[in-house]
Amino acid sequence: MKLTVKGFEIHKGFLDIAAQRAMLAAVRGVVAQAPFFRPQMPNGKKMSVRMTAAGKFGWLSDKDGYRYAQTHPKGTPWPEIPEQILELWAQVTGLTQRQPECCLINYYDAEARMGLHQDRSEADMAWPVVSISLGDEGLFRMGNVTRGGKTESLWLGSGDVVVMGGEARLAYHGVDRIRSGSSTLLPKGGRLNLTLRVVV
Repeated sequence: MKLTVKGFEIHKGFLDIAAQRAMLAAVRGVVAQAPFFRPQMPNGKKMSVRMTAAGKFGWLSDKDGYRYAQTHPKGTPWPEIPEQILELWAQVTGLTQRQPECCLINYYDAEARMGLHQDRSEADMAWPVVSISLGDEGLFRMGNVTRGGKTESLWLGSGDVVVMGGEARLAYHGVDRIRSGSSTLLPKGGRLNLTLRVVV
């Protein structure tokens, strides 16, 4: 089922359980090469999510600010984006000539959150951002292209995919809370969120 909320294109149940398990296995392969780390915000506070990435670029945050980087904090290049993740990008965007250069992987435990933010560090905002949910449900909040104003929220479940393009490309969005125990996909619980971005 496809919904459109404030310009966000939401594909409910896009991945069936077999596809979710296959994608989880692919993510574990990435994490084996590029372990999760907990970024520090410029103000010195640690983020509540744990993070890693695949592709040419990953995402770093520290006292020097937020930025894309070509190496993991341990100094090694990021692993390649798994093929089934690239195939999903093509399926939901229709883009076959332009592939994402970053697959950011965030792990949310029961207490993790992500405040309202814009994805605006990429060179060209014409390309969409694609978000994939695996594991426990997350309450996804969608705002506007400027701070303030009315927001809409809905629960994203395991296998849901969101495409942020057009009017939603620069809209504020975040994750307010995690519904712990709502999925059995991850043996220890929690939510994985994969976001695909064209960086350069």
